[in-house]
Amino acid sequence: MPPIAKPIKLALVDDHTLFRKGLISLIEIVNIPFTILFEAGNGKELQQKITKEKEPDIILMDVNMPGMDGFASVQWLKDHFPLVKVLVISMIEKEETIVRMLKLGVKGYLCKDVEPKELGEALQAVMNKGFYYTDFITGKLVHSLQNDNPDNPHSSSLAQLNERERDFLQLACSEMTYNEIAARMFLSPKTIDGYRNALFEKLNVKTRVGLALFAVKHGLVSL
Repeated sequence: MPPIAKPIKLALVDDHTLFRKGLISLIEIVNIPFTILFEAGNGKELQQKITKEKEPDIILMDVNMPGMDGFASVQWLKDHFPLVKVLVISMIEKEETIVRMLKLGVKGYLCKDVEPKELGEALQAVMNKGFYYTDFITGKLVHSLQNDNPDNPHSSSLAQLNERERDFLQLACSEMTYNEIAARMFLSPKTIDGYRNALFEKLNVKTRVGLALFAVKHGLVSL
């Protein structure tokens, strides 16, 4: 992934001061250029501190906060500062919480015990690609959509896919990594990359998350 050319403008929204300070230390370990514009203990403080002149690239935000929680804060940002990207960092791993946040438009969801390396990858991905969705998060989202759409009819797009592409598509909608998929299908990682790119083109999607969403919505996989 290409390095970030200029410092990331960050803001931290979490009701635990010690965690905010620890998070800053983690980012320093990653050695990514950044600047902290402000810190806030909840959404209400966020509203008071954010301005057009002090608008972050990314806000690192908790979910459970007194006064105004992460859900309300993300919704408020969508309405007033739509260009600000939100990366959730929370101890909550409940599927309904994760999916609700993703549907609100957050660009990634990490646990608070995240390692410095993954935090750095997430920050760079959000800046360079606009999102950071792990296989774990993709699996949660796909499972939720499957439950929401159990009777979705098959799409004619299925006719475009050969048998091996269908096999890959099913595995891509799991929590397996691409290397694990390659091992399962007895193929090289390079061949798996070819399947992925072919499906991106055929189904008109750009990411694994988009692939999974398309597959579930159009009845191309059953989990």
